[in-house]
Amino acid sequence: MKKLFKVGFLVVLVVIVTALFFNYKRLNIITGFAAKSLASGVFVANRTQASVESSDNDFSPIDLADNKIDLENQTVTSSVFGLMERKAKFFNGLGAVLLNDNDSRSEIPITPQRKKRTVNLPFPYGVLPQKDTVFNNIDYQALEKAINAAFDFSGVKDKRTRAVLVLYKDQIIGEQYANGFDRDTRLLGWSMTKSITATMYGILEKKGLIRLDSKTGLKEWAQDQRSQITYSDLLHMNSGLEWDEDYYSMSDVTKMLYLSSNMSDIQKEKPLVGEPNKTWNYSSGTTNLLAGELMRQQFKSQQAYLNFWYQEFLDKIGMHSALIEVDQKGYFIGSSYGWATARDWAKFGLFYLHRGYWNGEQIIDSTFVDYITTPTQTSEGRYGGHFWLNKSGYYPDVPKDMFSANGFQGQKVAIIPSKSLVIVRFGLTEDPKFGFNEFLKSIVESIN
Repeated sequence: MKKLFKVGFLVVLVVIVTALFFNYKRLNIITGFAAKSLASGVFVANRTQASVESSDNDFSPIDLADNKIDLENQTVTSSVFGLMERKAKFFNGLGAVLLNDNDSRSEIPITPQRKKRTVNLPFPYGVLPQKDTVFNNIDYQALEKAINAAFDFSGVKDKRTRAVLVLYKDQIIGEQYANGFDRDTRLLGWSMTKSITATMYGILEKKGLIRLDSKTGLKEWAQDQRSQITYSDLLHMNSGLEWDEDYYSMSDVTKMLYLSSNMSDIQKEKPLVGEPNKTWNYSSGTTNLLAGELMRQQFKSQQAYLNFWYQEFLDKIGMHSALIEVDQKGYFIGSSYGWATARDWAKFGLFYLHRGYWNGEQIIDSTFVDYITTPTQTSEGRYGGHFWLNKSGYYPDVPKDMFSANGFQGQKVAIIPSKSLVIVRFGLTEDPKFGFNEFLKSIVESIN
């Protein structure tokens, strides 16, 4: 019996040592992801540690991390067998910030000043329940079937959908949540946050504070061809700058999100590998340069910069649950870390369905909607200005005028103007496992 125990122990030890050997270089990212994900899940989304660890952090090698929560100080500390300890701390109004040892700052004192208003109007423009409306052209049974098909049942982890919400002509016609989630749960949009970042540039342009076709003016780019890069090139992901967007390896994006204190810097330091306005390359670093240093320089103070996102947009359209997390520099992580309820994300889609008009105010010029839905010339019709497009028929059974905010692991706010539809889906799986073409098609076909 002792011999069997020793053999079993040695096998386990070999497995552990082997795992550490192959993952050691990635331990910083493993523990950084674990700490940040858990801190946001607990302190931003108000979920339990068990819930986050059993779903969001349940994949290899992230599940190697051991996590400790300090509820009093609102921190999470993660390590792997005591190695490569990382800490994330929650700051009210700013979200969970992953702290780096090489940065002495542990506090970020300036927080956004919000303007949350109670508007006594029905949803989506106010806090009152929406008016009861039955549309004769909707097959509600088919719609319910389409929504149900997006979810797992009986403990299966396949489609892993957390929320689906369908808006038709400003009315919620379908809404469903997985166990543990509801209409008040903040959900992480991942790269859907990029589309919010683009919106802020639309507002800057409407206010006459910036021209999208102007050069960035970054001093670090002044002496080479990067000086020719415009804000528009960056919004179109068409700058020609080097970038590796791979979430499953030690890539530019994972180093930025889990090793960097200032997430604007990493893209700013990259060389050109193509030509501005001629080389499309999807890059979260590009977005964080836009959301961070380039946008911050438009404002006289950090307070004005932080206020702008909420006072001029998110709170204006009633996205009061929204929270955009920041890095240690205090810059918004506009590439990845936007949170809101499914209903508030649906308001974002509705805002674009109505071409930037919200309850009596034209917040962005309607021409900006044309701008973000015009394909970048080198993206094969798939990408516009920080929005994904269906003009090339990528989803063959969905109207080609659909455009969407998309995020890692299958987050989506799809806007279909020809059908007066906004479709929201949150989950942990994406194509081909989830099957977005069939999902969107079945919803569209339920409306005659």
